[in-house]
Amino acid sequence: MYKLFIRRFLFLFDPEKIHYVTFSLIRFFCKVPFFSAIFRAMYLIEDKRLERNLFGITFKNPVGLAAGFDKNAVLYNELANFGFGFIEIGTVTPIGQEGNPKKRLFRLKDDQGIINRMGFNNDGLETAIEQLKKNKGKLIIGGNIGKNTQTSPQNYTNDYEECFKGLHPYVDYFVLNVSCPNVGSHEKLNDKEYLQELISSIQNLNMLEPTQKPILLKIAPDLNNNQLDEIIEIVAETKIDGIIASNTSTSRSGLKASKKYLQEIGNGGLSGLPIKEKSTRVIKYLKDTSNKAFPIIGVGGIHSAKDALEKIEAGADLVQIYTGFIYEGPALIKQINKALLK
Repeated sequence: MYKLFIRRFLFLFDPEKIHYVTFSLIRFFCKVPFFSAIFRAMYLIEDKRLERNLFGITFKNPVGLAAGFDKNAVLYNELANFGFGFIEIGTVTPIGQEGNPKKRLFRLKDDQGIINRMGFNNDGLETAIEQLKKNKGKLIIGGNIGKNTQTSPQNYTNDYEECFKGLHPYVDYFVLNVSCPNVGSHEKLNDKEYLQELISSIQNLNMLEPTQKPILLKIAPDLNNNQLDEIIEIVAETKIDGIIASNTSTSRSGLKASKKYLQEIGNGGLSGLPIKEKSTRVIKYLKDTSNKAFPIIGVGGIHSAKDALEKIEAGADLVQIYTGFIYEGPALIKQINKALLK
């Protein structure tokens, strides 16, 4: 039903505008009596065999929603009705910001992909905190944090620290987003020495808290083997809790979309089916080279249960969907969990 009717209707409109319209519709229907129960009956699978224990956290199932969908933590309670085991909010920055100029979100229908250059648009830390205070405890919440666009390089770490301290009471784990291609000073955020400094600073803050929260690093799918070796070294040296592989890609190779259309779109991060193999390669390399020394959350190009199983077989302990959720609908979550039970 979703792919035959709902998606066709949604895809008639501008991607960013319809995203917020969809939010409003989901919120409306979940307030109507019995609709939340109907959604849960349609999509939610509750089975102890699906539970995963990672970072000291018990996930009801291993299928999560990646950061970027519910940036401001306004819909996570309602999205829980669709069967997710966890939801990652953000990317959150200390101060709210508009992000990059519009138009900045584009569908690649023939490729089942999306290109975005949103630029960490969000309402800021204080707004996210207020929204997270409404948490009904339905599922695990991750906090994806980043820096403001206007922050000077010497203050990058301060931005991450501020978000970490503010969100700490309200999220179950943290993700340091240093791999988004749509923010400035991308080079410094991927420098090994800076990453070690950033991770150590956040870990020191974590140790001051009564309860320590897991900290993960989100990396790009475009890293070569030497760069991935550095990531493995960083994990070993800093003892960070895990890796999310991967973010969006800057590559445009192998796409069905015309060169003219891609030129009209311009810069941005590519997500969806076109990056499936890239992200799976990164996961497998990290697992094999490190001898599975740390947990991995696999994300990138999961549009079917088979895609999710490939990520898990490659070395992912949990998986996240985003573009696949948009193209395939909420039934995808149930399909993955049913395949896992088999």
